[in-house]
Parts: sequence; C-alpha cells; structure tokens
Amino acid sequence: MVTFSHLDAGTPEQSWQEAGVEALPALDPHALPGRGGQLIVVAAHPDDESLGAAGLVHRTLRAGADVAVLLCTAGEASHPESPSTTPDQLAELRLAEFGRAMDTLSAAARNTAETAAVSQASAANAAGPGTLTWRYLGLPDSGVAQRTADLDDALAELLAAGRHAVVVSTYRDDGHTDHEAVGRSAARAARKAGAGLLEFPIWYWHWSEPEPGHEEWRNWCAVPLDSAALDAKQQALAAHVSQTGPLSPLPGDEALLSPGFLSYFDRGVEVFRWTPPPRGAGTAAKDFDSLYRRKPDPWSYLSSWYEQRKRSVTMAALPRERYRHAFEAGCSLGLLTEELAARCSRVTAVDASEVALQRAGERLAGRPQVKLLRADLPDGWPDAARDLDLVVVSEIGYFLQAAELRRLLERAKRALVPGGHLVLCHWLNPIMGWELDGETVHAMARATTGWDVVVEHRERDFLLEVLQAPEQTHG
Repeated sequence: MVTFSHLDAGTPEQSWQEAGVEALPALDPHALPGRGGQLIVVAAHPDDESLGAAGLVHRTLRAGADVAVLLCTAGEASHPESPSTTPDQLAELRLAEFGRAMDTLSAAARNTAETAAVSQASAANAAGPGTLTWRYLGLPDSGVAQRTADLDDALAELLAAGRHAVVVSTYRDDGHTDHEAVGRSAARAARKAGAGLLEFPIWYWHWSEPEPGHEEWRNWCAVPLDSAALDAKQQALAAHVSQTGPLSPLPGDEALLSPGFLSYFDRGVEVFRWTPPPRGAGTAAKDFDSLYRRKPDPWSYLSSWYEQRKRSVTMAALPRERYRHAFEAGCSLGLLTEELAARCSRVTAVDASEVALQRAGERLAGRPQVKLLRADLPDGWPDAARDLDLVVVSEIGYFLQAAELRRLLERAKRALVPGGHLVLCHWLNPIMGWELDGETVHAMARATTGWDVVVEHRERDFLLEVLQAPEQTHG
C-alpha cells in the first residue's frame, strides 16, 4: 500500500486536467439501473459518498432507480490529535453530517424531477424519482479490514432481491486501508451476484500522478454531471463541515480536506473504474431487451444475404425431411423458427428477450404448431421441451458462460429421444465481451454429449454441425 499524508501537497488538479481526466469515455448509460433497479453505494467514512459519487446518486435517483447507501464507519478517527472533540463526539457529529448529506441528495433529486415535470407540462403523468435509504454498519474507523464479514453480509442482503443492481464503492487500490477493504468487499459481492461494479478514487488523485507507470486511470470511465447534479454534489459536500473546515482554531483541529484536495471533486464528471457484470444467462434478458429496443434487427436477419444463406444451409443440413418436435434455443425474431415450422409438426422456441419474442409472435401468428416462450436458458428450460427429436442451438452458445453452456447441453442431451439431432451453428469470428467463442462452443458440445458428428459444414465465418444421439439399443 502506498504511503501518503493529507498534509502532503499532492498532485495538482491542473495536472489531471492537462492529462485529460475530464475527457475519459463516458460510461454507457444502459449500464446504470433505471426505474425498478437499485444503486448500492458503499462508503467507508462519511463524505466518501459525496466526494466520489454524489452526482451519480443524484442522476440515478432522477432516473427513477432506488439508491441504498451503506456507511461502514462514523469516521471517528479523522482528527486523532483533536484537543476539543473526542472520538465519540466526532462520530456523533459526522453521522449527523452524513444524514444531512443524504437528505440533501434526496431533496435535490425530488426538486429536479418536479421542475422537469412542470417544464414538460406533464406533472400529473410524470414518474417520480427513486428512493434513497441508508444504513450505518458501525464498523471501526481504520479497522474495516478486520470486520469485512459484516459488510459482506449487508451487501449480500441488498443484492439478494434480484433487482438490476450496480454496486458503487471506494477504489480497491485507493491507498487508504478502509477504502481498499470496502473496495475488495464490494468487488466480491458484485462478482457473486452478477452485478456491475463502479469504484471511485478518493486519495488516489492526491498521491498518484498522470504519468507513465501510473496510467491505469486512462482505462476508467466518466459519468458526466449536468448543472443540477453538480449543484446537488456541492450541497452534499457542504454538509460535511467537520472535514472541509476546522473543528476549532486549536492545533490538531485543522480541516482534513484542503481546497486543493477538494478541487479533484469539482469536475464536470465523476470518474469510476467500471467492472461490467459477468455476462451470461443472468444478464441476457436485460442485455438483449436493451439491444432490440435500440436496434430492431441488430444482426440484419431480415436484410443480410449472409444470414438468409446461413438459414438455408442450416435447413439443408438437417438429415431428415420431417421432425416430430423441435426445440429452438434463442429464436430471436423467429426467421429460422418459421423455416423449422415448415418441416416440423411441432416447434417450441424460446428467447430471453421479451421484445424479440413480441416481434417473433407477429411473424409466426399463422403458425399454430409453434409455441413461443420467454425463458432464461439453461435453467429456464421449459417443461414443454421434452421428448424432442430436434434441438437447434444457433448463434447463442457464446452468450452463455462455460458452466451455463454445459448445463444447456446436458438438458438437450436428456430431452432428445434416441437418434435425435442436435444442431449447432455459430459465427467463428471474435466475440467481444463474452467468455466463449464459436469454436469453443462446438468443442464443448462434442465433449459434453460424446455423440457422433453426422454433418459438418465449415466456412470462413461460421461452423455448422449436426450431432446425433445414439439409437436405442435392444438387449
């Protein structure tokens, strides 16, 4: 851990500005929770949340998401040499300041939402801001690392609700023992729950430098703050009087946060290290609903000759002319489903995206033999998908994590009747942002099933294979 003092001159904010700290790429707004979601902010000490994330909190509340703040300590060790204030008195003072900061952020979001509604002449129909709640954990200042089990439990409780959540915490390499312990606990919780993680630096700006060897910050992202968010942030910071001003004129009671230090947090952006949620079955519905809303035909299924031809190749590769009951995993807009319906007496097709299924339903309205279901595979494998003689897994295998794909393949293996066919077709180019690629998906399918490959078609851009379940043997 680095060694520094708040009394050091520190790196001037001008150096960070000249290095481009406000020009970092903006965080994708879709990464943040919207209405019905939750932002979980973990602060080691009162004022951490206001310094590093008050603008984000204000922005999130305005979007209709709820915000839950976990305050680990009362910050009673901030003035160890104070001749005027005991640690217990300082704890009481700082908790009161924290409460005022929370009230300020909540009121500011409410006022901004009301102003926006009036300006749009739609106050009666406007949805209100989210709700801000907070909880004090009572951990010892400078001793969070010895009590992280309490923080782990509190985070697990909040994340157990299953809402779209993003965890926000102090940076795990910030240089302060409490900040780092909080960051590590938040990272564990986010990873376990499949949530995104935003880490905000506090003391890093003070002791680090925007020079070669200290350039990890260039991989971080920014959340732009409009005037309302900036005002709310400054109001929240102003509540922490014991840190921004002296406790008394006596030595030992000096302000902890100097004007130079505070200038790091007077930017038009808040800067975070972003760790996206592990993508897989748990994020599929949100990921793909958002994608289909932004772009109705994201892979050009309707217009691309490549996609049209690939569907024709897939249908030509089916070893039988007719199938009794087919299951399609990941049917998207229903184009391949439509072709399967022409050769199958019954088709059960699922997708994680409700948006895609609505459009598939419109396309397949005249196909009574097709049943469309929303499901998160593999664990949402529907009861209707059993006693199958055809399973099609086309262009979805690499959107699962490895363990999820294995479970999907095991479900297909159990659902297929003897002699049934498992069809896999996947793009062979790199898949950015996901754990698997096309080659790996097919290799895992061969290894998991142990079945013979009865059809193989490989091109530069895709691989298609048909695996056959063993025929039933008679003793």
